Parts: sequence; structure tokens; C-alpha cells
Amino acid sequence: MIVVANRIYVAPGSESAFEERFRTRPRQVEQAAGFIRNEVLRPISEGSPYVVLTHWQDEACFRSWTESPAFRVAHASPRPPEGMFSQPNAFEMHEVLLI
Repeated sequence: MIVVANRIYVAPGSESAFEERFRTRPRQVEQAAGFIRNEVLRPISEGSPYVVLTHWQDEACFRSWTESPAFRVAHASPRPPEGMFSQPNAFEMHEVLLI
């Protein structure tokens, strides 16, 4: 199993709007082959990023999702408002070693 993490730095004052975008997202990823689950972590410490985790059967399933028409639909929603993010997000992929 792999876990993909996106660390997203939300500008102060944009937290509610950012969270609402996730609550109302198209939910296309749930239908993808090899998808296990999605988690959105809210930071406790000021200045820390939100962390969006997706769990996948393997890297091939994740790559297939990113190349699918459903991925384009899921990411076609209106662009985030200018200034929602305080810095670029950081992408990470990890293999699960222990559960």
C-alpha cells in the first residue's frame, strides 16, 4: 500500500473556504481502482499545513487515477480564489512499512 500526501499551506483567513472546497468536492477518487481511503487533516499549530492523504493499493493505481478522465473532472472545479494559499503545496508518496 502507498500513501500520497499533499501538504497544503492555506493563507490565514482562508481556512473555512478551503475546508468547504473539500466538503463539496466531486468525490471522483472514491471510484478509482485501487483507492482505499482519503483523509484531510486540519493543522493544530498556526502556520502548519493541511495534509491531504490518499491511500492506494499500489503506485500503479495512483498513477492510473492521475491520468484518468475522472481525475480531470475532480480537478475541474472553479480555481481557488487568489490568495487562498500562502505557499506552494508539497507532494509526497510513501510506501506503508508497518500498520
